[in-house]
Amino acid sequence: MREPYADILVVDLLGGIGDLLMLLPAVHGLARRHPGARLRVLTHEPGAELIRADPAVTEVRTPRHGRAGAERAAVVEALAARRPDLAVSTTRYDDIPRLLEEGAGRAVTNLWRDPPPDQPVGERYLEILHAEGLLADADRAARPRVHLGRDARAAGERVLARLAGDPPAPPVVLVTDAGMAVKHWPRGHWRRLAAALAGSGHPVLAVGPAEVAAPVGSPLPRADLPTLAGQFAAVARRRGVVVGPDTGPVRLAAAAGAATVALFGPTDARRYGIGGVDLQGLPDCPYRQPTAITEQPCWWQARCPLDPSGPACMADLDPARVADAVGAVAGRRPGHSG
Repeated sequence: MREPYADILVVDLLGGIGDLLMLLPAVHGLARRHPGARLRVLTHEPGAELIRADPAVTEVRTPRHGRAGAERAAVVEALAARRPDLAVSTTRYDDIPRLLEEGAGRAVTNLWRDPPPDQPVGERYLEILHAEGLLADADRAARPRVHLGRDARAAGERVLARLAGDPPAPPVVLVTDAGMAVKHWPRGHWRRLAAALAGSGHPVLAVGPAEVAAPVGSPLPRADLPTLAGQFAAVARRRGVVVGPDTGPVRLAAAAGAATVALFGPTDARRYGIGGVDLQGLPDCPYRQPTAITEQPCWWQARCPLDPSGPACMADLDPARVADAVGAVAGRRPGHSG
């Protein structure tokens, strides 16, 4: 397994924070199995913020602009700067796999091949790299963890001390936004959940647009991703819980050590689960395609074939069910004392 890879280039240009976090165990595994290698990561902002201070990563590169072709140009530039001995990529568009196969000593350019519908995406990455001889057996059990600097941890502690104090129940953070409309949980559901949690003594905090977050909890101050990770780490230290849809900030909370209750609708929790409590809305939806989510009729415009008012799968997740899950994770059931 131990080939002399002195320079490794990892390419993740899928665009989402969550996409990078799902790949992070593979990045750390490659660094462990190839000590001393120069490990470069090419990814998008703002996710790049999360790995610039990571001791496993030597260099972070990002596309220079947001126009068409920027990602392909960034790959060409990374290859020209230094020919990698090994390239690993999640990115399949714009002829990027061919560029890496021709421009690196060795390339693994399809971490999506033959996915089982019930295997988590991050685990699939690790299994493929293990089969390629690039990771050891122990690496297959790794989970996403972000490196937190001292300043980010201290800032997070200050925020939680100010907003949550020393309550009778652990704090709960509600992530009320999602990167796509198809993943939004109804606003009324958020309000009902917040009321149940507050009634049980949980300080309720919120992350998301002010018009949604403010009515349901005390908004966490706007921050860059490392600082937000520090806030989530402070929640974790207080045995708190982070609740939200299948989106980057909830994955970041888990990677910072916090317990999570994740709300899955259009994506399959078996494949995209975060690893805490993963609740699936409308599990028998006939339109859900676990291994081809972009081909679902609802995906791009949130037009649900089952309900013209919005995604039926997200509405199916009842706030009482979510509150019970939060209570179980936090060690007490909302609405019950003791």
